Amino acid sequence: MKAAPTHLDLKLHVAILLDGNGRWAAARGLTRSEGHRAGVAAVRRVVGVAPSLGIGTLTLYAFSANNWNRPAGEVSALLALLEDFLRAEAAECAARGIRLRVIGRRDRIPATLVDAMDRAERVTAGGRVLEVRIALDYSSRDAILRAACWLMSSLEVSENEFSRRLAQVTHAGPSTPDVDLLIRTGGERRLSDFLLWECAYAELLFSPKMWPDFEAEDLAAAIEDFLRRERRYGRLPEAAAAS
Repeated sequence: MKAAPTHLDLKLHVAILLDGNGRWAAARGLTRSEGHRAGVAAVRRVVGVAPSLGIGTLTLYAFSANNWNRPAGEVSALLALLEDFLRAEAAECAARGIRLRVIGRRDRIPATLVDAMDRAERVTAGGRVLEVRIALDYSSRDAILRAACWLMSSLEVSENEFSRRLAQVTHAGPSTPDVDLLIRTGGERRLSDFLLWECAYAELLFSPKMWPDFEAEDLAAAIEDFLRRERRYGRLPEAAAAS
């Protein structure tokens, strides 16, 4: 008899919009930068538990292309925090079989951060337990536009070829699966220009929790909720199809 699948067999692609750091900080009389710092602790919690929940790819929306419109001081602090995270976590991630990858544009990022990104990707390139993708200076619309312009010179026009081009313009690697579950914390119910192509059939879950309050147990509950859903991809529900 074939064994029942376990969480470890799933290899899901989960994407998370890390929303609510600033509001979490404001509610406690803290600076927005302190909220972002608390958000990094939540990232560590989620990354730590993800493999045991059957997550093979975890994409985190850390800094959107529109975030350049925030106050310069907050932008600088957030980019510095991301740089510190990549430098501090690369060796630990490599030891645990976690591959780090940064997706998005790289032409507007400070040189020291680009160096930290390149180093983290090199050091963790052998990771096979989990791939953590950090979306930085990322805009799905911009990526789709650039990939579409590039596709115009291609001899092949197909979904697979477009996906390949899209991965190239965002530095995403050649074989990232579509998103299975997208989670947004902070109570908002928008996609905010995040992985629009890859989320075509994603299940959506919106959590009222601010990101710094998001715990490993919350991610586990989200996965359990996802596993109870029936993903039909345009087909009839199983009961209706059998009748």
